[in-house]
Amino acid sequence: MKTRVLIALTAVAALAGGCSTTGGGRAAPVEATRYHLSQPIPPGTVAVQAGTGQLAGPEFGVYSNAVTGELGRLGFTPAAAGGTADYVAAVSFTRTDRGQVRTRPPLTIGVGGGSFGGNVGVGGGASVGVGGKTRTVYGMELSVQIRRRGDNTVVWEGKAITETLSGAPGAQPNDGATRLAAALFKEFPGQSGITTTVK
Repeated sequence: MKTRVLIALTAVAALAGGCSTTGGGRAAPVEATRYHLSQPIPPGTVAVQAGTGQLAGPEFGVYSNAVTGELGRLGFTPAAAGGTADYVAAVSFTRTDRGQVRTRPPLTIGVGGGSFGGNVGVGGGASVGVGGKTRTVYGMELSVQIRRRGDNTVVWEGKAITETLSGAPGAQPNDGATRLAAALFKEFPGQSGITTTVK
């Protein structure tokens, strides 16, 4: 019996050692919703600033830079310091801790004569998880409103939201901001009032 257990545990160690990790799996999809006047939005100069109630700090800079990068890709250029921009882009974001979950272990030791693969049999009638851990769930949201400075008309606005686990792709603010901004401005201006899922 001791020999069988030793062989089984050795096999588990070998399987675990051969597994590669990619930071917690694939990134969660992003849901993006956009609204606009269904009229052309010609590129021009833009001033990116904090939205109403949004504190401008280091983390805000991460999101505003991501938005500036996407607007630049679309042909909008940052307004010169002290100059008057054609548009004002108000940026707001939230990144909140929504609790914790216990992830399933990648390997289990099956007690009861299992087979090699996901389960390793060691005789008996139970299973013990190997490698599970508690991870934090983060909710992330990015909102952008673009106004034409000349008449203060809102010509476009949108919101992108996603959730991610700590350690997964997109969990860090830099990665999350980039993913949210890319989804928000995908196929700009997008279909007004339609929520799309971007993987």
